[in-house]
Amino acid sequence: MKEFEKMSDEELAVMYVGGNNRAFDELLSRTQDKLFSYIMFMVRDEDRANDVFQETFTKAIIKLQEGKYTTTGKFQFWLTRIAHNVIMDSFRDTKGSHIVEPNADNDLTNIHSTSIFDTSRENEIVKEQILEDVQHLMNALPPTQREVVHMRYYQQLSFKEISQLTGVSINTSLGRMRYAVMNLRKMSKEHNMILSAE
Repeated sequence: MKEFEKMSDEELAVMYVGGNNRAFDELLSRTQDKLFSYIMFMVRDEDRANDVFQETFTKAIIKLQEGKYTTTGKFQFWLTRIAHNVIMDSFRDTKGSHIVEPNADNDLTNIHSTSIFDTSRENEIVKEQILEDVQHLMNALPPTQREVVHMRYYQQLSFKEISQLTGVSINTSLGRMRYAVMNLRKMSKEHNMILSAE
């Protein structure tokens, strides 16, 4: 598959549509780890993640064969969008029950991101611990809130990209982030955690 190494994901997808199955094998090997990590983070169960992963690629193959993929966007982005839809379909019956209504006591505006991302080694260690603590807290968030936090801070996507991936408006994405932040603040207070490196 050396001839595929210099090709973009989008070019490989087009080759697969044209009948080259080896191009799809290369696509799978390039994208599977990142996609599975995203799915696993969202569903938090390995068996369920494997099911979602398989369903995602099954749907991707069908869409590719039906000519429903266009090369205007990144293949990984398109694939993540399919995974998102599969995950959200599976969550429809089990809505999150940990939603917190906003009030003056649970505002998270005093988390200082500039201090968290200081470059000194000591602060780097503190940052790693904070991110680990935040990841534990994130597991208690409703799926839509957990997803937007993961996409924003771990995948470093813009709110525009998040809204495109999740199929909601930018305002809805921002709202989910706001509620996620308020929930994280409330949980951090309950567990006496400090979410600032200052």
